[in-house]
Amino acid sequence: PRTRFARPSPKNSSTNANFMTDTPAPEPTQPDAATRIAELEGEVARLRDTVLRGQADQQNQQRRHQRDRDELRKFATTALLEELLPSLDALALGLASAQGQTEGRAVAEGFRMAITQLRATLAQQGLAELNPLGQPFNPSHHEAVSQEASDTVPEGSVTRVARPGWALHERVLRPAAVFVSTGPATK
Repeated sequence: PRTRFARPSPKNSSTNANFMTDTPAPEPTQPDAATRIAELEGEVARLRDTVLRGQADQQNQQRRHQRDRDELRKFATTALLEELLPSLDALALGLASAQGQTEGRAVAEGFRMAITQLRATLAQQGLAELNPLGQPFNPSHHEAVSQEASDTVPEGSVTRVARPGWALHERVLRPAAVFVSTGPATK
């Protein structure tokens, strides 16, 4: 038996036009292998760069967090130490007063021992006294109380310390209250 093919109807002539022609449909153009390899190598390089940048950002963030944690640990006691400083000043004034009295030698020795022990404990926590006698005035570490003439101390240097300053791990907690030299007195 012979198979008969139906003839296309004139209604669908646009669809049937390709059906009846013997020309094949155009194939999509494919790039040659070298071009495709170059494209893929470029994509790999871009992705590798993205991954490396992400890793670097993560490492930098970890370092920042570690530095912040270390700084927090270092300065966590700042408020307590600032509260203790007036007590230390009072002890030092008591010692100076007791040393001036002949019958108060035992009391003076007690004050001296207490101050020495407290200073050692505070030093272990990173607290350091700023006693800038004779040093050039530094506004970031010193607070000028007044100026005074001095034949022995150069102009702009500290002649007297009214109250010592304190620094915690090199960060100033309280500046030293000082008198600053204006140089030799003018006659």
